[in-house]
Amino acid sequence: MRLAGKKALVTGAARGIGRGCAVELARAGADVAINDLERTPAAEAVLEEIRALGREAVLVEGDAFENASCEGIVGRALSAFGRIDVLVSNPAYSRRADFLDYDPETFQKVVRGTLFGGFLMSRLVARHMVERGGGGKIVFISSVHAEMPYARSVAYNAGKAGLNHMAKTVAAELAKHRINVNLIEPGWIDTPGEHETFGDAFLQEVGPKLPWGRMGTPEDIGKAAVFLASDDADYLTGSTLLVDGGLLLRDAMQE
Repeated sequence: MRLAGKKALVTGAARGIGRGCAVELARAGADVAINDLERTPAAEAVLEEIRALGREAVLVEGDAFENASCEGIVGRALSAFGRIDVLVSNPAYSRRADFLDYDPETFQKVVRGTLFGGFLMSRLVARHMVERGGGGKIVFISSVHAEMPYARSVAYNAGKAGLNHMAKTVAAELAKHRINVNLIEPGWIDTPGEHETFGDAFLQEVGPKLPWGRMGTPEDIGKAAVFLASDDADYLTGSTLLVDGGLLLRDAMQE
């Protein structure tokens, strides 16, 4: 129970990586405010899963891509818990297309969700942490796309690369307040979004061909988030934790 007594806020927590982070934080002892755009059966299921672990859980609805909505999200989380010790910033929006045909409005929306959404939420939570005193933990969910320029992902690649640099800047500014700011770079994770994009059959085929012999799971990322949110990571700030099962090493493994 490394996070016993801690209060956490996780954005985009109704499914996928966000859900994995929320549940694993609760498993480690944290009470969790889960954010999603609206109340859905998926969001309700996460609440019930967390409560079944003996932790408190509240749903704070709102659009993590919009400033006014972010203020409401943070305000409702604070009303429920009184404080936020841990933020897992996981706003997610991605659309793949050829660069030559990429729609400018879609590019803007992807970068807004991937980069600007992280800025909005982390700034609000960091202000609370500074005013309250006592430090805090901010964990940004980035991607191996920040390192690897995957074709047909120009906007998402750019947004995640920007997120990495932003997080390190934030870490430098918040170190004096003892607020740890770190990133997780997931590899290929088995999420509903990936199934919608690639299809079940393709993912079943490709998983065993990855270096670790399987796709990653949301729980893999959640466990990394628990580490970064715990006192075990007290001396880490501005760091990037790669959780990809060796994906970035794949070319190096070719014989």
